[in-house]
Amino acid sequence: MNKEDIFSLMNNNPAFYLATVEDNQPRVRGMLLFKADDTGIVFHTGTMKDVYKQIMKNPRAELCFNDFKMGIQLRVSGELELVDDNNLKDEISEHPTRQFLKPWKESGELKDFYNTFAVFRLRNGIANAWTIERNFAPKDEIRL
Repeated sequence: MNKEDIFSLMNNNPAFYLATVEDNQPRVRGMLLFKADDTGIVFHTGTMKDVYKQIMKNPRAELCFNDFKMGIQLRVSGELELVDDNNLKDEISEHPTRQFLKPWKESGELKDFYNTFAVFRLRNGIANAWTIERNFAPKDEIRL
């Protein structure tokens, strides 16, 4: 796989698992990708969530995407950065795939939307693709 294949796999399979660490204990949860391209892998959460606190304390993380039709599992490791960009937050909250955010933003359900809506980006990650055919082959790390 090359970088374009990897970004395509992520964007076509936007549900992924995010692994963080809290007090030496791994924590894994499902997340929803906003986009993946040469600028990075972008997703969001709320500042009131445990995942936000875990990332802020230790930004090292691993993301795991699956394309079940193709039989590919993709893991990407790296360091997450908090993106403080209200234009990007608006872009995300107004995107057709994020209609669930609109009421939170417009009704004030999330107090101070721009400070409680956290966007993270993983840049320069290292990706490893797994298939059953390559189960015992050495890892083929791809820099993003």
